[in-house]
Amino acid sequence: MADQLVHRGPDDAGYCIKNEVGLAFRRLSIIDLANGNQPFCDETGNVVSICNGEIFNYRELRRELQAKGHQFRTECDVEVLIPLYKEYGSDFVKKLNGQFAFAIFDDSKKQLLLVRDHVGICPLFYTVAGDTLVFGSEIKAILKHPAVSRAVNLRGLDQILTFPGMASPTTMFAGIHSVRPGHQLIVKTNGRLEEKEYWDLDYPLRVSEARSEADYVDELDEVLCRAVKDRLNADVPVGYYLSGGLDSCLIGSIAQRVLPDPQRPSFSIAFADQDHDERAFQRVFTGHVPSVHHQITFDWNHVAGALERAVYHSEAPLKESYNTCSLALSERVRQSGVKVVLTGEGADELFAGYVGYRFDAMRSEQSHSSELNEVFESEERQRLWGNKEFFYEKDYAALKSVKSDLFGQAAIEHIAGLGTADGVVNKTRLRGRHLVHQRSYVDFKLRLSDHLLADHGDRVAYANSIEARYPFLDTRVIDLARRMPPKLKLNGLIEKYIVKQVAARYLPGAITGREKFHFVAPGSPALLAQNIEWINDLLSFEKIKRQGYFNPATVERLRKTYNKPGFKLNLPFDSDLLMIVITFGIFLDLFGMPNL
Repeated sequence: MADQLVHRGPDDAGYCIKNEVGLAFRRLSIIDLANGNQPFCDETGNVVSICNGEIFNYRELRRELQAKGHQFRTECDVEVLIPLYKEYGSDFVKKLNGQFAFAIFDDSKKQLLLVRDHVGICPLFYTVAGDTLVFGSEIKAILKHPAVSRAVNLRGLDQILTFPGMASPTTMFAGIHSVRPGHQLIVKTNGRLEEKEYWDLDYPLRVSEARSEADYVDELDEVLCRAVKDRLNADVPVGYYLSGGLDSCLIGSIAQRVLPDPQRPSFSIAFADQDHDERAFQRVFTGHVPSVHHQITFDWNHVAGALERAVYHSEAPLKESYNTCSLALSERVRQSGVKVVLTGEGADELFAGYVGYRFDAMRSEQSHSSELNEVFESEERQRLWGNKEFFYEKDYAALKSVKSDLFGQAAIEHIAGLGTADGVVNKTRLRGRHLVHQRSYVDFKLRLSDHLLADHGDRVAYANSIEARYPFLDTRVIDLARRMPPKLKLNGLIEKYIVKQVAARYLPGAITGREKFHFVAPGSPALLAQNIEWINDLLSFEKIKRQGYFNPATVERLRKTYNKPGFKLNLPFDSDLLMIVITFGIFLDLFGMPNL
């Protein structure tokens, strides 16, 4: 099982077997290179821990624990976990600021604690096979356990077609679950398993208007600087991704301000076609902030060759081809000798950065006639979000018709009773909140955690043994965003208004004043145009029929439509159905999944 995760930890390995419990760890050495291998255990040997990730406030926690008499043998950040557990019990997780997935086994209590960080940056999966609980950072490790069987979870496939991605606890593997962000599992060796929520993004019903805009700008500047400085802490080189957009440029500029280093590496990706290229803005930034800049040029003709690797590491079908670019970029980071990169994810979800926030504002000014409500499917929205006025991404009733055509009959019969959308968000956290905060909460649950931070983040970074860190997802930044008036996020129709006010202190106007760039990677029509034999085979009528998941006649019709000269999908508003079909076929083959 551990051998399946060498890419996540190529530097060292550690094991602990205690009676009925076995723990294995693969290490990517970042802090205390000489002494930080795991598992860690207490002085009695009764409490053992393994952790993937980082505890960014570990220095403050160490001082607190030392004042209570605890001693430390290393400078490693995750050594604080066991003394915190012994001091405060399982509630200690509320004290952590970081990105982590960890296990603590307490032999005296015959109890295993599995915890995933607040936002879901680090993955953590588990299953119960017979009388054995099996867990791991990636599903491919779990599949190596001899008691674990393989079958497609059609709820996962339906969620990928319905939402931006899957939502924990759903995975693409029947019976294998993802620990939900902000949750812990308490597992007793007698078989009892209890799930507890320790955190959620809970926006207040009313936001105070007492403070001035300038106060909020100052506080956001302060907490972002602390978040960036904490994430620069490492005993190996730390760089940052540079897209040329507002968020990554702001993070890079703050990094240079809080810890000046003209040799700090930055990494960007360029594209030959003008529709995708952002080199002009990258050059503006590198002319403003010193760094050792690394740039790769990505050729879209190479997508097909990288698609299998992207699916393998994502452990799921993909809705777009951009994952292949992310893999190429993290590979360049690794080749440069850098192990850690800072990146700008999270700003759009916290500070109203997507076009949907503007659409909400425009809709709220329209009259809601019965005809308009029919168009926007108010009944379906009421069921999903508890708010008939909240439109999220799609016309879900129309999507049902699309899916009924796309899925094979056996799949339709299975999916009918699955309740794909049930429980994907906690509707009580939406009720009574401002519309900006409702969308932010749903984006956190359906776009960020198990999509952007998973197949676009953790999986493509660790595929090349790179750790990505996210300053905008620091708990202090999130808490400030939670308390902030919505008008400072979406000001009129200006997205990420307050982030732009902070950025104006660091960046030239060419970057802070640019329109948001909605990057869309070429989809399946570009793949079909290359007439690649193995892709044609994946989409063949006979293979689709034999697998049983999709309707072969529908796939054939889509194939002919997408292959017409000049055909274009209106991405990101149209779903690239054939990209899902192609990558699902890759998924079935890679993981040896059975036909339906």
